[in-house]
Amino acid sequence: MNRQRRNPGAYAALAALTLVCSACSTPFAPWAESTPAHTVSSSGVPAGYYRVNPGDTLSRIASAYGQRPQDIASWNQLSSANAQVLPGQVLRVAPPPSYATAAPQVPGGAPAAAGVATPAPVAPSIALAWPARGPILQRFVPGKSTGIVIGGTAGEQVKAAAAGRVVYAGTGIEAYGPLVIIKHNDQVVTAYGHNGKLLVKEDDAVTQGQPIAEMGTDERGVAGVQFEVRSDGKPVDPLPLLAR
Repeated sequence: MNRQRRNPGAYAALAALTLVCSACSTPFAPWAESTPAHTVSSSGVPAGYYRVNPGDTLSRIASAYGQRPQDIASWNQLSSANAQVLPGQVLRVAPPPSYATAAPQVPGGAPAAAGVATPAPVAPSIALAWPARGPILQRFVPGKSTGIVIGGTAGEQVKAAAAGRVVYAGTGIEAYGPLVIIKHNDQVVTAYGHNGKLLVKEDDAVTQGQPIAEMGTDERGVAGVQFEVRSDGKPVDPLPLLAR
């Protein structure tokens, strides 16, 4: 699946998890880490990079890609997480190869032995409501998918899994259709993709169970919503977090 140009500027200045698409095993592009850096998107910017739009801030761009502002600042040799970014500037928004292979730190500040695996993302301690009720068309598979696809009927309501604030609501990623991203706390972000109609806008405060969109269909005509949970910027399986 081709990468599309990310557009945090579209929501005034993409808030990070794959939507109902033809390649359901492809990671959710706003936060994908695995695409080779030499692959060039249709916008002319290599995959793993982003061209700054007017109104963008480092914090908003980091939220859009499920990263921490301080990490993006470090990867781009910026002075701090509050550094100003300029329209047209190209930033690395995916970890460089050295970042993934660097020896992790252990308590006390000493690096761990080479070859020690980086700890897996910690599942957030948050109870989520189902954004829609329907068959699971795709399950979470680490390294292959970054969320689940819940089937349903076009036009039915898609609801917020928990209370939070909308950090993105728009169509800036063409391949994924209308998208909503909600930040619940400093750790947890949820994403809802391939909607038909959006019912919220950026900066709206939402409650758990509040309708945020109407379900859409993918290019094959299959109705459903791609639901993803990110904990500290890393994808986690939503199913154990959803109320039974």
